[in-house]
Amino acid sequence: MKPQDIIAGKSSLWIFGYGSLVWKPDFKYKRSKVGYIKGYKRRFWHGDNFHRGDDEMPGRVVTLIEEDDACTWGVAFEVTGSQVEESLKYLNVREAVRGGYLTRVVEFFPQGTNQSPVQALVYIATPDNPIYLGPASTEEIAAQIAVCKGKSGHNIEYLLSLAEFMRVSCPDVDDPHLFSIEAAVLATIRPILLAG
Repeated sequence: MKPQDIIAGKSSLWIFGYGSLVWKPDFKYKRSKVGYIKGYKRRFWHGDNFHRGDDEMPGRVVTLIEEDDACTWGVAFEVTGSQVEESLKYLNVREAVRGGYLTRVVEFFPQGTNQSPVQALVYIATPDNPIYLGPASTEEIAAQIAVCKGKSGHNIEYLLSLAEFMRVSCPDVDDPHLFSIEAAVLATIRPILLAG
């Protein structure tokens, strides 16, 4: 599904972010809400050879994997008027061209009581993508994240920023995949930091 097909005839759109968009959307929006989507789990299974790595050493960033009982927390951004086209143009380059992500429409459930769900656009990398890395052990993923760097910075920064978002914005939500990789990366770099 192409973004232009999704926005046909709409004056506003919600965009769900579950990775770097939660702390660095880099587009104008009317408002944002923390919440979750159902049927997907977040995994560090996608390669990044631009923002958090390069062709020789791709970083690892998150994508969504379908799983019936799962839910993924993040932030939905409402864009309106000219923001719709501007944000989609920007995200097409950031997520689709450079990241290889596809778009889907999902139901987003805002945090809190008396909040109605909304339809939101989400970007997902699939195994068909040439830079999709797939599953690996916590230790393998952590080792890769610990050494990779791209045009937007170190892969560690991406991991730690996402973990911090979860702790601050969703303190009651456990994300074992994210937090186990964070712990493994910190264990890997701690001796280096102490030696320096």
